[in-house]
Amino acid sequence: MAESPLLSQLKSPDEIRSFSSEQMLALAEEIRQTMIDTVSVTGGHLASNLGIIELTLALHRVFNLREDRLLFDVGHQCYPHKLLTGRFEKFSTLRQKDGITGFPNPRESDYDPLICGHASTSISSAVGYATAFRLQSLPHQAIAVVGDGAIGGGMCFEALNHAGHSGENVLVILNDNDMAISETVGAFSTYLTDLRANPMTQRVREEMMKLWEKLPLLGSSLAWLQEHLLDALKGVIESSQIFNALGFNYFGPIDGHDIGALERELQNLKMINAPKILHIVTSKGNGFYAAAKDPETYHSAVPFQINGSGEVVARPSSGKSYTETFVDALQECAKADEKVVAITAAMPSGTGIKTFAENFPGRFFDVGICEAHSVTFAGGLAKAGMKPILAIYSTFMQRGYDQIFHDVAIQPDTNVVFMLDRAGLVGADGPTHHGVFDIAFLRHIPEMTLMSPRDGRELCAMLKFALTCKGPVAIRYPRGNVHDGELPQDNPEKIEYAKSEWLKKGTDLTLVAYGRMCAAAMQAAELLIKDGISIGVANARFAKPLDEEMLKIAANTGSVVTIEDHVLAGGFGSAVSEFYSDNNIQCTLKRIGLPDKFIEHASPAQLDEIYGLTPEAIAAAAKSVLSKAVTQ
Repeated sequence: MAESPLLSQLKSPDEIRSFSSEQMLALAEEIRQTMIDTVSVTGGHLASNLGIIELTLALHRVFNLREDRLLFDVGHQCYPHKLLTGRFEKFSTLRQKDGITGFPNPRESDYDPLICGHASTSISSAVGYATAFRLQSLPHQAIAVVGDGAIGGGMCFEALNHAGHSGENVLVILNDNDMAISETVGAFSTYLTDLRANPMTQRVREEMMKLWEKLPLLGSSLAWLQEHLLDALKGVIESSQIFNALGFNYFGPIDGHDIGALERELQNLKMINAPKILHIVTSKGNGFYAAAKDPETYHSAVPFQINGSGEVVARPSSGKSYTETFVDALQECAKADEKVVAITAAMPSGTGIKTFAENFPGRFFDVGICEAHSVTFAGGLAKAGMKPILAIYSTFMQRGYDQIFHDVAIQPDTNVVFMLDRAGLVGADGPTHHGVFDIAFLRHIPEMTLMSPRDGRELCAMLKFALTCKGPVAIRYPRGNVHDGELPQDNPEKIEYAKSEWLKKGTDLTLVAYGRMCAAAMQAAELLIKDGISIGVANARFAKPLDEEMLKIAANTGSVVTIEDHVLAGGFGSAVSEFYSDNNIQCTLKRIGLPDKFIEHASPAQLDEIYGLTPEAIAAAAKSVLSKAVTQ
């Protein structure tokens, strides 16, 4: 790792207020190189962090961010902030087990107000802080940094509307880099592009500054200046009318990589006790060629290497992922049925359907970071006769809960297929990104069908089956490679409604696994067989409705262990427990899953070890169940 003399000696971000311009530029370069060196080893969000270095430095120069509150939208651009606020020595542990997190975290530093990992939340939080400061007569500032992709989310408009009406002293910094994770989409994105590109905006700003310098003039000259100033202001107002209409004072756009210009503008805005927006223009990946050229790939970068000539060499991956498998199946369905359409909420690459978009452009819809809208939009498509497939991460599906209930499930015969990518433990992104609540928040909704495949072949079969259902269907699948070839393949394409699959028959105990946990259950069974225990293994396939016949047969062995990579509260095992209780079926039941807590960041393998989801842990739990059954 490159030497960082300024960063390594920095005891407080307050110290940079005395730095010269040359020192500030040197510090920015140290931050940039530290992030590149670290992320090349740990992986992480690189492009967004490279694009916000100068703004972060300017904010720490102007504000006291231990008392003033800096709220990052999404939070994946907080690395420069972490490096300035006492976490330089620990930065090499970024996103590693027991290391610092990849998002703001109040448990790490007083400079982090909130944990945040989802989009479009910062302005609402900032308005809350600003209101609290006013009510307590505190002189602090509330600052929200939001990207041009996230500001298109509905919550942002709700917060802007509230703040503009109430007049709270909130500063919104619109970080405009023409990118979310992928390119931003939608009418508001186009509006920002036009505003950014309008040469009148900068000319008017420059002319206004010159006019202000002449304001001491008196008499007719002052009258002329006032009239001329009004003409100039008209141009700015027309350019930024949407923000002004919402009650905000608009400033910008300015160069988001010019520390001096940012600092001067922030000093001026600090004096304005009213809602204001500073529009800055930045470039994702700034200062690192590979990330600047391909910010989408380096949004959430996997570890990479930099060879002797300075070229970036990606580390090869092996195997086929569940995401890739889903997209192949999606395209097969689209070829067979022209009513099949695909939807994403600003994640065409992450969900894999960018490939679908290239082959079926007229049947692909990216609605931006608007998960709630995406669900209701899909419901409308379904009611009008189309077959919508909404690909979204499990953790982000939480943002559309009411819409699933009100705009899809409660509507008669509304077949929307929800493909829940990144379900279960996702690893280094931590508690905001683990997809471990989807069974619980979907299972209690009437008309909903829940499935999870044991491997890639079954994922394809489930998608095709889901399109034949009458109501909404959610299919959860993990991040990572498929288990094809690891499990028996008697008839993986035969999916029957509410029917499971027996992978192994046994008489002493039955392991009932859901989704990806089938592979670990089979390995656990092999360990138990070596100890002379007769083990049955069932692939549940459905969490709703349950295969009641299979569960009755499993109970006949006397002991049942359910296995899921989901919280136990309200999960698959809870459904099984409810079924046994409601039907007065007697057996010893053990549920294996995740505890009632937000799961920390670590690799998926480490988390499986910690929470007892490994084959060895499952086998040990099964032995414990058998031991208790014998003594009862």
